[in-house]
Amino acid sequence: MQQIENKIQQGGRISKDDALQLFSMPLSQLAVLAWERKQHHSGNHVFYNRNVHIEPTNVCVNHCLFCAYRAPRGEFHAWEYSHDEIENLAKNALKKNITEIHIVGGVHPEWKIDYYLEILKRIRKLSKRVHIKAFTAEELSQMCKNANIPLHEGIELLQEAGLNSVPGGGAEIFDKSIRQKICPDKIDADTWLEVHKTLHKSGIPSNATMLYGHIETLQHRIDHLDRLRNLQDETGGFNAFIPLKYKSGNNQLSYVGESHVTDDMKTFALSRIFLDNIPHIKAYWPMIGKDNASISLAFGVDDLDGTIDDSTKIYSLAGSVEKHPAMSVEAIKTMARVAGLKAVERNSVYDIID
Repeated sequence: MQQIENKIQQGGRISKDDALQLFSMPLSQLAVLAWERKQHHSGNHVFYNRNVHIEPTNVCVNHCLFCAYRAPRGEFHAWEYSHDEIENLAKNALKKNITEIHIVGGVHPEWKIDYYLEILKRIRKLSKRVHIKAFTAEELSQMCKNANIPLHEGIELLQEAGLNSVPGGGAEIFDKSIRQKICPDKIDADTWLEVHKTLHKSGIPSNATMLYGHIETLQHRIDHLDRLRNLQDETGGFNAFIPLKYKSGNNQLSYVGESHVTDDMKTFALSRIFLDNIPHIKAYWPMIGKDNASISLAFGVDDLDGTIDDSTKIYSLAGSVEKHPAMSVEAIKTMARVAGLKAVERNSVYDIID
């Protein structure tokens, strides 16, 4: 263990076996190592932005066991926004001096790429400056499939219409056996990675995620991190990694319960240490709650996402404590200050604004 600690403190890369051993380290000791690695990447800064989410639909072709968001078409709680409705949402959001519009929704069975291109064009017509971060690898794959065009061609069309970057959703856990159990309809791990590789080669940066705390093992988590690190070595296109805690409300995996906060913090810390080539680790506070997001700042996290302004339902439907997720800039600054850090406003690719 001392050899592993020395390797980390000297800025070296740890192996998968090292990572497995690290997880058994006392929480306080792991926090120190993650803090040192965080300081190397971003010093005393904690990043945030001013953003809103637009979720075009919760109608989805997939049947993921962990999902409380999906609704069959025609059910009372299903929605399918028209282009006019999305344009109005964007117009109202832009009045709030935001810098990013984040667009993710269900994987609609019928919508082709033209539907999504129109979304981008309308938002871009409203604002030349706002950053549009949109569509998971799952959505990108499906919309191109529905349109019967190659992925790289679809990405090029989306980029021309105004797409700036892509979020990291849909990664879940890469292990094939776990994936077949919890999200059997989704694209496989190789396809997810290939979509992001294609994005990066097209000059479009993205984020990466991992859904943890359900039926996966620690070895599955480390394998997931290793595949992301390998792709980042190749492309350098990931801006941030976001560990996403499984929430057990209103879904078919509820029987497994949820991970303890100690497991959450170890996962953040291990992610920061293992992913030496991904610059930022994000705590998505609508998922873990503001209190735990604050704690995560001691475990290698250097990004708190954004203000969000009660514009997402994905985690609130699954039982998150943040039923109406919104956080002021002052609240973010206070959270960072209490942790002994400085909150810094960024744009979506981590250029400092404030």
